[in-house]
Amino acid sequence: MKQFKFNLVKIILLLVVINMFYVVANTYFPSDILAFTGNSLQKAFLWPLNQIPSKSNEPLDISINDIDNVETVYQEKIDYEQRIINVVKNVEGSVVSIMANKDLPVADSYTMNPFDMFRGDVFDPFSFYFDDYQPKVEPKYEKKQVSSGSGFIITTDGYIVTNKHVVSDDKAEYTVFLNDGVKYTAKIVAVDPLEDFALIKIEANGLKPLALGNSDNLSLGQTVIAIGNALGEFQNTISVGVISGLNRNITASGGNGTVERLTNLLQTDAAINQGNSGGPLLSLDGKVIGMNTAIVATAQNIGFAIPVNKIKNTIEEAVKTGKITVPFIGVYYVQIDKTEAEERDLDVDYGALLVADKGNSAILKDSPAEKSGLKEGDIILSVNQEKITTKSPLATVVRKYKPGETIELEVKRGENILNINLVLGTK
Repeated sequence: MKQFKFNLVKIILLLVVINMFYVVANTYFPSDILAFTGNSLQKAFLWPLNQIPSKSNEPLDISINDIDNVETVYQEKIDYEQRIINVVKNVEGSVVSIMANKDLPVADSYTMNPFDMFRGDVFDPFSFYFDDYQPKVEPKYEKKQVSSGSGFIITTDGYIVTNKHVVSDDKAEYTVFLNDGVKYTAKIVAVDPLEDFALIKIEANGLKPLALGNSDNLSLGQTVIAIGNALGEFQNTISVGVISGLNRNITASGGNGTVERLTNLLQTDAAINQGNSGGPLLSLDGKVIGMNTAIVATAQNIGFAIPVNKIKNTIEEAVKTGKITVPFIGVYYVQIDKTEAEERDLDVDYGALLVADKGNSAILKDSPAEKSGLKEGDIILSVNQEKITTKSPLATVVRKYKPGETIELEVKRGENILNINLVLGTK
């Protein structure tokens, strides 16, 4: 028993000495010198030292579960970034730059009388012949770039979607540059009379079109990618952001002085700059959900895009027929919301109230609305069971259909609810 106690005391003293040696060494010597000795001793004998803070290396209070969570978050970040990279790689060859070039006067040259040097106080023997001489102006022109924009390919044989304001100058010539630098002369196929949308064509084959997605089910905060020819200089510039607003209505002015009312737009904080107009706004699955169309110049990262569902039918029609027709009802209306309902003492807070506008009748003469029996004061509550609201106004819902199609209107007339069939006309 005495021998056992003696050996135990010796072991305890040895541990204390080693412990003190390790603490002192770890404090005053570089850790790499002790990598073999100190660390080995710690693992073999001194497991309590894991709890002793050192001067150079404070221990982290992290559990195994915390480490797993960090690794999970890190992996999710990698996966998220990789999805963006994959989308960009897949679509960058389908986004184009559009340059507008125009003949502009650059200098004037004058044909001069060679005997002008003799005029003045010196007798000019040739004045009889040149008294009525006027300098002849010969203007010179040079083709210069006047604007730029973006677009995206929608067919393998060269149909390209862009904004109407990108190709609005009918005296300009338009050149499309693919991502690999190859350029083509573009022809304007069709221009939408209401939306900021145009279809152009280049003579090319084997192109890679972008797939059109669904813009009806977008959510605030959803990640989006904008691609375009930023500032007319930086082709295929990528910016990433989120959907920061839905169903926005704005009044936009173009560089040519035109002003246009645009409705039900997507708002995004993905950076959109001059030159990005007409480029695609993409979801993380690489599909087009919108077309970049406007910015707020005085703000930071407030841009707008036309939802792709607003122009899907128009794109299809323009490719097939070479023209764009707009479905037409033939009414003037006020969109009802809670405020409008209170002011007009209405018992519904949604729908389109048919009212006269600036001396015009609410129902246009010989229009589909007149032929279907609609009357001033009617409230159109829905179209084909789709409710008419501030988020889905009448004009936007009707654009989903084609001229000649029959739609069913749910109409409130006084206390009665009517179902009226209407054949859409063409505007």
